[in-house]
Amino acid sequence: MQEAMQKFGRFLSAMVMPNIGAFIAWGFITALFIPAGWIPNEGLAELVGPMAKWLLPTLIGFTGGEVVYGHRGGVVGAIATAGIIVGTDIPMFMGAMIMGPIGGVAIKKFDEAAQDSIPGGFEMLVNNFSAGILGGILACAAYSFVGPLVSSLTDGLASAVGAIVSAGLLPLVSLLVEPAKILFLNNAINHGVFTPLGMQQAQEVGKSVFFMIESNPGPGLGVLLAYSLFGVGNARGSAPGAVIIHFFGGIHEIYFPYVLMKPTLILAVMAGGVTGVFTLTLLNGGLVAPAAPGSFIAIMAMTAPGAYFANIAAVAAAAGVSFAVSSIFIKATAAADAQKEDALEAAQASMKSMKAASKGQSVEGEKQVAGKDIKFIAYACDAGMGSSALGAAALRKKLHKDGYKHITVKNFAIGNIPKDAQIVVSHEKLAERARADSPQAEHIWVKDFTNNNVYDVISERLKGGGVEAPASDGGGNEESTSLKEGILLKDNVKVGLKSVSKEEAIKAAGELLFKSGYVEKEYIEGMLARERDISTYIGQGIAIPHGENAVKKHVIKTGLVVMQYPNGVKFSDENTAHLIVGIAGKGDDHLAIIANLATITMEYSEEDLQKAYTTKDPQVLFDMFTKG
Repeated sequence: MQEAMQKFGRFLSAMVMPNIGAFIAWGFITALFIPAGWIPNEGLAELVGPMAKWLLPTLIGFTGGEVVYGHRGGVVGAIATAGIIVGTDIPMFMGAMIMGPIGGVAIKKFDEAAQDSIPGGFEMLVNNFSAGILGGILACAAYSFVGPLVSSLTDGLASAVGAIVSAGLLPLVSLLVEPAKILFLNNAINHGVFTPLGMQQAQEVGKSVFFMIESNPGPGLGVLLAYSLFGVGNARGSAPGAVIIHFFGGIHEIYFPYVLMKPTLILAVMAGGVTGVFTLTLLNGGLVAPAAPGSFIAIMAMTAPGAYFANIAAVAAAAGVSFAVSSIFIKATAAADAQKEDALEAAQASMKSMKAASKGQSVEGEKQVAGKDIKFIAYACDAGMGSSALGAAALRKKLHKDGYKHITVKNFAIGNIPKDAQIVVSHEKLAERARADSPQAEHIWVKDFTNNNVYDVISERLKGGGVEAPASDGGGNEESTSLKEGILLKDNVKVGLKSVSKEEAIKAAGELLFKSGYVEKEYIEGMLARERDISTYIGQGIAIPHGENAVKKHVIKTGLVVMQYPNGVKFSDENTAHLIVGIAGKGDDHLAIIANLATITMEYSEEDLQKAYTTKDPQVLFDMFTKG
């Protein structure tokens, strides 16, 4: 049960934490510009309502869908969230947390069912229309069913709070109020229940405790202070700023996401709320009017004469109890949170690693796999079919040559790295994405997928682990060097081309792939975008331009083209390519050519390569790339 709650909390956190910046922006705008704010501004205050009603729920809905199924899931999740926003008059944060993931799951299931039955060339049409139609259906369902359900929940909570107050059990009302606040129903309960009761009591006795039941910032303050001291990652880093907005700005909504991502903290704010109300009744505290917003400054301004000590004590007691309970839960899960969430410390480590990598070093993460335990190494790049495949092939050949055939080395796209990968090698520019995709692994980041010291690092580790190289006749997992027919055609080996810019050379390779029926036209732009992001020059005078992951859907079938530029194409001031191998990979069909490329870059002599750079016979290059 506890593990399930932790998983649920992490899932909520994954939806909310990436959007904390938007909550903070909204909190600042609200605290500054509303009529009761620090510097009231009628025009800028107009931002508050739309941001709360539309911006924040939409961001949460998109992120919820994205967590489930990437950008495509995020789009459908945002569309579905629009239906719940329109269907109610209160901010639909919880509704977004429901509809966002539902949208992601729905489009994911559709794609899994339809991916093998979409006719070639119709992928984009089907993808766009399926997302639009499915998102529209979910938006209508959210408007018709989820919205009324949330409205009923709001009415029910208000009635329950009123019943507890009528029964004279005032401190216990926080057992309902605090969870209701976390569901973003605070304004409905405060202004719908407590303000009318408080106005009546204030007219009779000059002050009312009802004005301070929901507006007491103590319970939320305790949670945020506990995160500031004992939390990890982004939660700890952003909590101090949230303290200022919550306590002095009076925007309680800023702490709700911190509770939602660890649901057991509801117990902390409930305990703090009960303590605060009990202290108020015991010391005869109260306000003369509602504190709006519920900041400590507003509470002091609305405090009745003679009630200052009672009100300050109520805030302090609520904060103290909430902090104590929150600290227990946060410290108990800190280790797991540090490993499983995208922590701030991890980002800082990534930055240090990338700086080291920029100096030409392979960088090891803080986790380190013992040599005797190394069994699965993953090479990861954006698309998982070009640079990473080449790097994996090169490392695999070196390891197998030394007898380590028990070690599996495979290439993957970031987003598809297996959870049992022990070591992940990726480009320094992809470090954060790779780490987020495989937090369980040790990470090595490089500037070049083929010219690096990854083998030296792993080889030393293997020797240090006392591993004896298995017999050379062991199995292994090398891919076949026999190309399937049609992947590389002799007509697609072009020699004697005049030097052009790298963009023109890449475009020419893409045009040849397109004319040969391997890709759709859109793939060419993806090749250029890939080059702008990370160079596809691999060393030894060879470049392997290929599309980024976003355009893999435009690959019709696996194909390759080889283009020779005797005088070279400048890929940078230091790197000149004479052979440009355009790759369009579908599945694993192209891995045989990648294995041969690894052989060429490692084992061909400089003299052999010079012949390849200048030969006028396409057959020479065709044999070189196909026979291995």
